[in-house]
Formats: sequence, structure tokens, C-alpha cells
Amino acid sequence: MIDQQITNHTNPDDNIVSTSRLFPHSTISSFSEEANDWNLRQFLGLLQRRAIIITGVITVAMAGVTYSALKQEAIYQGNFQILVEPVNDDNNIGKVNLGDSNISRNGLDYESQIQVLKSPELLQPVLKKLQKSYSDITYTSLLEGLTIRRFGAAKVIEVSYKSNDTQKIKVVLDAISKFYLTYSLDKRQTKLRQGIQFVNKQLPEIQNRVLYFQKEMQIFRQKYNFIDPENQSQTISAQIQSLTQQRLTINQQLVAARANYQSLQGEAGQLTAINNAPLYQQLITQQRQLDTQISGELTRFQPDNPIIQTLQEKRDNLLPIIEKEAKRSLNIKLAEAATLIRKIEVDSQQLTQVEQQLQKKLEQLPVLSRQYTDIQRNLQLANESLNRFLANREKLQIEVAQTELPWELIQAPTQPQSPISPDITRSLLMGLVASSLLAIGTALLIEEMDNTYHTIEGLKDKIRLPILGTLPFDKTVSPNSYLNQKNRISNAEIVTADIPQGRDQLSRIFRSQSSQNNYYGQGAFLESLQVLYSNLQLLNSDQPIRSLIISSSIPGDGKSTVAFHLAKIATAMGKKVLLVDADLRRPQIHRLSELNNLWGLSNLISSNMEVEQVIKEMPNMKNLSVITSGPIPPDPARLLSSDRMRQIMDYCHQSFDLVIYDAPPMLGLVDARLIAPHTDGVMLVVRMNKTDKSALAQVQDSLRTYPINLLGIVVNGDKTQTNSYNSYYRYSHQERVHNSSVM
Repeated sequence: MIDQQITNHTNPDDNIVSTSRLFPHSTISSFSEEANDWNLRQFLGLLQRRAIIITGVITVAMAGVTYSALKQEAIYQGNFQILVEPVNDDNNIGKVNLGDSNISRNGLDYESQIQVLKSPELLQPVLKKLQKSYSDITYTSLLEGLTIRRFGAAKVIEVSYKSNDTQKIKVVLDAISKFYLTYSLDKRQTKLRQGIQFVNKQLPEIQNRVLYFQKEMQIFRQKYNFIDPENQSQTISAQIQSLTQQRLTINQQLVAARANYQSLQGEAGQLTAINNAPLYQQLITQQRQLDTQISGELTRFQPDNPIIQTLQEKRDNLLPIIEKEAKRSLNIKLAEAATLIRKIEVDSQQLTQVEQQLQKKLEQLPVLSRQYTDIQRNLQLANESLNRFLANREKLQIEVAQTELPWELIQAPTQPQSPISPDITRSLLMGLVASSLLAIGTALLIEEMDNTYHTIEGLKDKIRLPILGTLPFDKTVSPNSYLNQKNRISNAEIVTADIPQGRDQLSRIFRSQSSQNNYYGQGAFLESLQVLYSNLQLLNSDQPIRSLIISSSIPGDGKSTVAFHLAKIATAMGKKVLLVDADLRRPQIHRLSELNNLWGLSNLISSNMEVEQVIKEMPNMKNLSVITSGPIPPDPARLLSSDRMRQIMDYCHQSFDLVIYDAPPMLGLVDARLIAPHTDGVMLVVRMNKTDKSALAQVQDSLRTYPINLLGIVVNGDKTQTNSYNSYYRYSHQERVHNSSVM
């Protein structure tokens, strides 16, 4: 009967899912080979992943650096300093009142002097003396430890010597310092003295020439009263311009003075002039006062009253005085105006004479300029010759003084007490930096050689396929981790639960209090599986996915674990689920579900057994059924490609809400490709830090020729969000327990 049912429902073409339903076939081949973009987040992730390697490399390198620093032989260094040039200018004969600043800076050639002090010919005498105490010392060995340098910008040469023997350092430095001081006293430069004598012999004649041209220049300047033709031309031009301004001012003053004089000739001008006279104003004031008194007295007395007559006499006597003062003030103003006009006219005449003189000088200036230039050129040539001889004499005197003045030992050689190397602190710090760089470089090299994915971002950049879910790394996930929980989901709860179908299934079941209390305590792994299941249901709202294959590119990616737990999630969501172990090579479902594997899929395909005989129900989960793989056959691909397998698949698809096939890895095996066209799609499991990039790329290339709907990718073993998952779910679980106790 069952075989007949299977036969009746057998129609392989009906179960072939169109590859263009949701993700077109062209999407499968969209792997990107872009170069890695290293940012700070990726770099920190690399440091976290390779922390053990980095720590190990740093530890080994620092151990070697520490051992080398502690075992290194101690090296000591002593030195002495010699003042090779006088400090003060008063002590340097050649640097007093020098006209050329460059000559004052030309002192000892330190580079050449240091090479001379290190030369084998010069050090031969001191080397013979040292060999009496240290027979093994040679010029080469002496030069290896000897350092001669200028001490900064000072006039000091510092000589240092390093060795592992402090007494030897003291002996060598004492011998060299004494030898250098003796060497400075023995130097004599006779050629410099001869040069000074020649210069002194030629100087008098050159000085006479300079004096002659200087006197001629002086006479010329005194005669024509100017110093430099160019400056004189500018001076004359400025004077002419100033005289022009003065001429304009004088003309304005003359016009104003004449206008003032003409104004005084008229009645208005005269009235203004006498009104400004102080004495005239005082007399007018007295007259007004008398008029006021007379007017006041007339109010009391008759005009013939003696008081009024007396006041009238005073007023009559004052009028001639006022008239006389008015004439006198007017005459004074006229005289002042006339005097001012004569003065301005005199100034104008003098200004005219000065203008004529300046114009004459300006006309003579080109001739005088040529004469002045000739005299100046001759004087310049004579001065240059004189300066050149004087500079050479000063330079020769400086060199003679420098060679004849002995060097001075300002810091005597001392026997060193502390070694200069090894500097353990500095060596350890440099070793730490170097070992850190070496460790990071090693980590980067290993990272480049590692052909696996480490972050979801890196996976997204390389694979242009939807990521349906991300499963965090969880050590507690095991075959018994779900079955042994005290608060399991009972069959009654699952059967009696009013679980809707369609798009809003998950949102409503999450509001079920029984599901929350029993399921949310399972941890981040199962919570992520819930999200994965929700994404699968939302891929196509018109026709939900009823069958899918869960596979991977290589073994060990966790496909069987994902398939097993996803089946339980779907069962908890009210689905009637069948989990089929189609991995007939390395089956794992019977171990995860703790079911026996005596009879399974291989028996069902190769015999006439009824499907119900191999279907096993999970304990305490009535709606979850499992078909184990059965005994491993010699040729799994032949069984999976048989018509019997397609008939079994059709029967299962009709009998269950969701059928999940756990298929073998797809790299190098054809098993999953044989049954995939008869399902709604394939879901690939990619394990972080495990799945090989090239293997995933090969699987992608091989899927191009198969009519397979690749639903997407499931990321397994993500460690980047484990801590955040755990903290969030612990808090969420505690809050739910508290809310339940309150209710």
C-alpha cells in the first residue's frame, strides 16, 4: 500500500524548484575576489585571533634578548677634552679689529685636524710607548676603541677610548693626552712668517696710494660742497621741490597781505580794525556807561540839574578821545599791513635767488658726477688692494697665533667606573619593540597563509550570497544539551498550542508564555537558530519552504548539528518535521539524536521496506521524526540517484510540513547534487576559522551546471559576538523569570 502511495505521488518534475524563484542562478556565481582592506577593526581581530602566536614569539624573542643582554661583556669608556683655540677674542691676536667677518670665522679646520690626530704617522710614537705596557696593542686595535670628535660647536676636541679594561683606558688616554699637548707645542709655521714679512713690505706703498686718492676726494667734495653725485642729485631735486612749495606759500601770503591792506582802505575794513583795538573798546564802554547814567538821572531830575550837566560834560570830553584813538588804531593796522607786504616781497626775492643757484648746480651735476666717479673708482681700487693685503696679513697672523699657542687640557683622563654597555633597560625596550614587530609580522604572515574566514564582514566581502543566519560559538552545544533540560517543551504544549501559519508565525509564538519560559533558556545558539528559521520562512511568503538540504563545502563545518537543532526549532514552532540523514558516508544524526542506526535510509532505498518502519520519533517531541542513515552502503551516490530515493522524497514531502536533509559535504562528492533538484533549495554551512576559502569557491564553480536553488549561507561558530550574546540572554532570562514570578 505504501509503495503504491509512493508510486502515485512520484513525479520528479513537479518537485524540481525553479532556480529563479528567489535567488537567480547568476547570483550563485557572484563570488568576489577583491583584495583585503585592512582596517583597524580587522587588525584588532587579527591580534585577538593570533594572540597565542604573538605572545609566544614575544616571549621567545624577549628571552633571547634578556639572555644576550645579561651575558654581554661590560664595555667601559673614558675621555679627555682639549681646548685647541683661544676662548676670548682678547687672547687671539688675529681677531682684533678685523674688517672682514669671514676671516674671524676661519679658525681651525677640525675635520682635517682630527684626521691628522688619528693618522698612523702621528700616533706611532705614542703607540710604541703603549706597547711597553700592553704588547698586544696595535694601531688597528687602538683605532677601533679610539674616537676623536669636535665637542659640539665649541673649540674643544674630545678624545675617548673604550675597552673592557678600565686600567688600560686610563693608561691609553694619559699617553695620548700628553702626546697631543707636546705635539701642539712643537708645531711651527715658518712659511706663514715669511708671508707676513712680504705683506708688511708692500703695505706702505699701497697705503700712500689710498691716502692720495682720499685727499683728492676730500678736495673735490669741499670745492663743490657735496658728497655723492647720486645723493646730491636727489638732494637738489628735493630742495627744488621744497622751494616750489615755499614759493606757492609765499605767493598765497602776499595775496592775503595785499587784500588785507586794501580792506583797511575801505570803511568796513577800518571799522573792523578799530573794533579789534582794546583801548578803543574800553573808551566806547565808558561812553555807554555815561549814557546809561544820564538816562537814569533824567528819570529823577530835570536836564538843567547839576548832576546831569556834570555827566554830560564827561561824555562830551570823552568823544574827542574816542575819535583820536580810532585814528591811531587805524594807522597802526595800515602800517602793519604795509610792513608785512614788504617782508613777503623780500622773502620772495631771496627764494628766487636760491632757486637760481640750485638750478645752476643741477646743470653742473653731470660733469661733477663724472669727475667724482673717476676719483671714487681709483680710491676703491686702492682700498681693495689695501684691504686684501691687510686681510692676508691678519689671516697669516691668526694662523701663526693658532699654531704657536699650545693646546690646553680642560678635562683630564679619568678611570671609568660604570660601563656604557650593555644598557640592559635600553636593550630590553628595543628588544620588546623588535619582538612585538616580529610577532605582529609573524601573525600577518600566518594570516595571509590562512585560507579560512575569520569575520562575517570578510565573508560578506567575498561571497555575494545572503547570510540567512549567524550561529555563535557555544561549547555547551552537544547531543544531550537540549534533551536534558529540566524545562522542556512538552508534546501537549506543542500540539495544543495555537500556532498560526504564514508570515507572522514567529512574532506570535514569541508571545506564548509557555514557549518563552521553556525555550529562551537554551542560550544564544538556539536563539540564533530561531532567527535562521524565521529567515527561511520569510524567503518566499507565497510558497513556504517545505524541504531543504543542509550541506557544507568540507567536513567539520557543523552541518549535522545545524540540521539537527534547526529541526527541533521548526518542531517547537508547530511544524511537523522530518529530519533525514542523507549522509551515507559519515552519518551523525543518529549520534546527535541518540537513536539506533540499525535500520535507516540505506535500507529503505535498497529494499521494499515501508517508510514508517524506518521513521523514528524523537523522545518527548512527537512532531519531530528522524530517518537515520542506516548501514553505510558501498556506493552511496548510486542509492541517492535512484528512482526509489525520489519516490521516498515525494512521499516525505507530502507527509510532513518540513523535511530537512543532512547531506554530505559538496566538495568532491555528488551526493547533495543528486537530491538537491528535488527540494526547495540548499543551505550551505560555513564555519568561521574552519571553512577553506578555495573549497567554497570550488563548490560555487561546480554548482553552475546544476539546477539547484542555493538559498543562502549559514555562518557557524562565530566568536565575535559570543560575549554580547551571553550577557544579553542572561539578562533577558532573569527578567523573564522575575516577570513570571510577579505574574
